Amino acid sequence: MKTYEFCRKAYPVFLYKSYTVSDMPTELKVTYHFEIPGLSVFEPSWIFPKSSSFSGELSDNRTLQSMLFGLGMVELISYWKIACPPKVIVSAGPLTQAQIQWWKELYYLGLGEFFYTNGITTNSDDFMELVSDGQELAGRNIPSSARNGCLIPVGGGKDSACTIEMLKKTGHPLKTYIINPRGATLKTVEAAGIQESDSVHIRRTLDSRMLALNKEGYLNGHTPFSALVAFSSLIAAYLHGLRYVALSNESSANESTVAGSMVNHQYSKSFKFELDFHNYEKEFIGSGIHYFSMLRPLSEFQIAKYFAGATAYHDIFRSCNVGSKQDIWCGHCPKCLFVFLILSPFLSHGRLVEIFGTDLTDDPDMKADFEKLTGIQEEKPFECVGSRSEVNAAICLTIERMQKEGEPLPFLFSWYLKQPIYEASFSDRHAYDEYYDAAHLLPEEFLYLLSKECYGGKLPC
Repeated sequence: MKTYEFCRKAYPVFLYKSYTVSDMPTELKVTYHFEIPGLSVFEPSWIFPKSSSFSGELSDNRTLQSMLFGLGMVELISYWKIACPPKVIVSAGPLTQAQIQWWKELYYLGLGEFFYTNGITTNSDDFMELVSDGQELAGRNIPSSARNGCLIPVGGGKDSACTIEMLKKTGHPLKTYIINPRGATLKTVEAAGIQESDSVHIRRTLDSRMLALNKEGYLNGHTPFSALVAFSSLIAAYLHGLRYVALSNESSANESTVAGSMVNHQYSKSFKFELDFHNYEKEFIGSGIHYFSMLRPLSEFQIAKYFAGATAYHDIFRSCNVGSKQDIWCGHCPKCLFVFLILSPFLSHGRLVEIFGTDLTDDPDMKADFEKLTGIQEEKPFECVGSRSEVNAAICLTIERMQKEGEPLPFLFSWYLKQPIYEASFSDRHAYDEYYDAAHLLPEEFLYLLSKECYGGKLPC
């Protein structure tokens, strides 16, 4: 394994040189040109389908150019982290000092897990010098003229299914958005009753040289993928004449993964990033598209409750990263365990075992992950999982129900029942029944819909 110090000394500069665009009748292909001098060049690409109504010369559209340039600014971090060069020179487009600060904050906080798991000690000033020598982007500002219509990013899990089910009731035209479609994402769209023609499929291709360098022992780790979703979904919404990008990130994503720190696996799903991106788009892009998360006021606990009623998705949804390529629940990872636990108050134990193909709560090998999810260990798993307190609430409610119904408790629940955390959590088991986070960006009509769907028409004070 190459060390952080070795890489930065051997490769002191990273270049975001340019991006090239092939504007074809039905799609837009953008290729980014990065380089770590002395190590490798990298040319990842994205392909965006265009709607038949989209027209105009790309060279005359500064709004779209700003989006494409911004997507490259996120994409570069996957290649920068190979050697973590201390200086990044951006020639593909201009950056103001305010933009430089914005991007450095995204990189630093979005790479919190990467730094932590690689044992890298740095700070927000020293990890990178970001320099721009790019020319002003060509063209004029052309905001979206759309007045309605929602683009819904779909990852194949329960959250985007809930957003789809809610927004189907608005009357707005809906399109789903999928990066590199796979089984669960396609099945989610099918289960939702959305036509294939109303699903926007994006192809993202990684540069194979990055993967080869990872195998050779260069630095590797988590990057803020949801920031890629933000910029790329904005481009897709613009090319298809839509007014809204409706994410499915919840309030629980705000909790740090490592207790007492700012290390958060879900940083780019947090409300801080959502608000920062909203403001960046407004100030530096100006498309007029409103980016927000439909589920932001909710906890994972409430989403699980809502999803329990969306039975059409129960046999096809997938959230397991380990089993994603095979479109399965692996049944042995912390993400599988979390989803099993958070759904357990709302679905029968037997039904959960059917969905996952195994009883994760009766597996002694899952005990360490169980302790991390409940906060018995301070560090949560580095996965997109809910808060410690709502996991405890879900477990307490499930144990209470199983005991009342005379069901035998599986191994992990029997063990938990004897721990101090059970008694400490039991009195707060209903804390999430009426949970509401007022820090969100929902437009009024969408907030009204959420209040009807999840709060009986009246939001908690």
